[in-house]
Amino acid sequence: MSNLTSLTDKYNVAAPRYTSYPTVPYWSKEPFDKGKWRSAVKGAFDATNTSDGISVYIHLPYCESLCTYCGCNTRITKNHKVEEPYIRAVLKEWAMYRAMFADKPVIREIHLGGGTPTFFSPENLGVLINGILENAIVHEHADFGFEGHPANTSAEHLKTLYDLGFRRVSLGIQDFDPRVQFIINRIQTFRDVKEVTDQARAIGYTSINYDLVYGLPLQSLESLSDTIEKVGLLMPDRIAFYSYAHVPWVKPGQRMFTEKHLPSVSEKRSLYELGRRMLADLGFHDIGMDHFSLPGDSLLKAEKNKTLHRNFMGYTHQYTRLMVGLGVSSISDTWDAYAQNVKSVEEYILSINNNELPVVKGHFLTDEDMLIRRHILDIMCKGETHWNFQNQYSPVLEEGLARMQSLADDELIEIDADHLSVTPLGKNFLRNICMALDARLWADQPATQLFSMAG
Repeated sequence: MSNLTSLTDKYNVAAPRYTSYPTVPYWSKEPFDKGKWRSAVKGAFDATNTSDGISVYIHLPYCESLCTYCGCNTRITKNHKVEEPYIRAVLKEWAMYRAMFADKPVIREIHLGGGTPTFFSPENLGVLINGILENAIVHEHADFGFEGHPANTSAEHLKTLYDLGFRRVSLGIQDFDPRVQFIINRIQTFRDVKEVTDQARAIGYTSINYDLVYGLPLQSLESLSDTIEKVGLLMPDRIAFYSYAHVPWVKPGQRMFTEKHLPSVSEKRSLYELGRRMLADLGFHDIGMDHFSLPGDSLLKAEKNKTLHRNFMGYTHQYTRLMVGLGVSSISDTWDAYAQNVKSVEEYILSINNNELPVVKGHFLTDEDMLIRRHILDIMCKGETHWNFQNQYSPVLEEGLARMQSLADDELIEIDADHLSVTPLGKNFLRNICMALDARLWADQPATQLFSMAG
C-alpha cells in the first residue's frame, strides 16, 4: 500500500470544506439579532466600500429538473412564470441593503449561482443586473461571473450578460459519460459544451470554467479519462475538480442511488490522482483545494502573489470585506458576522413582501473565531500561516497546533515555533489540516455526521 493510499484511508473522515469559520452547523443557536446584523453591514460598508468595494452573490434556485448528485438549494419547476416575481423580490431585498449604505455601493464582484441561473430568460437576467447596478458604481477591477447549464445557456444569455459586464462563465459538466449523466440526471453532450464555449469566446469572455466531479456513481477511471480528454479539446481557462459529497441525509435526491453505486475510498482517490495527473499534463496548475487553472489565469496569479481568497462562492482572486448574499438561502459576510436567508422560496418572498429582511440565522464572530478564521483562510489560500504568541497568546490556537502533531508526523505539514506550511503531500489533505484548528468542532463534536467525507 502506497503512503498516499494509507494516508487517504487514515484521514477519510467527515470534514468541512471551510468556506467559512465557524462552519454553519457551529453558528450561534441564539435568536438572530437583525439590528446587530444591520450595524455589522454598515460598519463593513463604511470601512471598505471606497477602497475595496463590495461583492454581491445572487442565488437563483430554479431548475427544470433535479440533478440527483446536487447539494445546492434548488426548486424544481418548468413554470417560467416564477422568474419575474422572484427577481422583484431579489431587487427589493437589495433595496433593503442599499438603505443601510451611506453612499453608492462600489460593486467589485457579482456572481450568479443556483440552481440554474440560465433557467431565467436573458431579458429577466438583464432586469436583475440593471437593477443591481442602478445607482451603483462598478469598480475598475470588477469581476462578474455566472454559472450556466451547457444545455440551456444560449448565445443571447451570453451576449446579454457580457454587455452588462460579465466576463466569466462556469459550466457544470461533471462527467461526459452517458451512464454517469443518466444516473445523476444531468444530461449535456460534448456538442452542447463545445457550442457554449465557442460562443462565449467569440463574444469576448476571458475566463471559462468547467466544473468536474470525481467520485460520482458509476464513474470509472475510463469514463473520467475520456471526460478529461474531451476537456483537453476545448481547454477552458480553469477547472473546478470537486469531490462528490454524498450527504443523502441532507439532500434526499441522492437516495436515487446507493453506496453500492459509488467508488470505494481507494477507487475515489485513484480517480482524483488520474484527474490531477491528466490536468497537469494539459498544463493546468493545482491551486488551493479542488481548483486548477492555466498560466495567465487570475486564480493562478493570485496564488503566486499570495492574494488568493476563499469565501462562500469558493476561491476568488480578490478580497472584499463585505459580501451581500441575495435570494433564498444566500449567505452574507461582513468578516466579523455571517447571516443566512431563509431556505424556502415561499418564506423568502413572504418576508420580502412584508418588508422584512429575510435573514433567518447567523453568527457574530468572537475574537477567537476571527483568529482561527484567519489561520484557516491562510492555510486554504496560501498553504501557510504565521503567529506570534509573544504579542498575542491564544489558548485555542495553541490547542489546535498541538492537534497538528500527527499531521506533522505524517509529513503533511512542517511546523515550528511561529510558522506552519503545508507540504506538497499535505495539499491533498487541506480539509483535515484546517479541521485540527477548528476549536468549535473539537469543543462540541457532533453525535451524527454533519459533513461529507474528506477522502
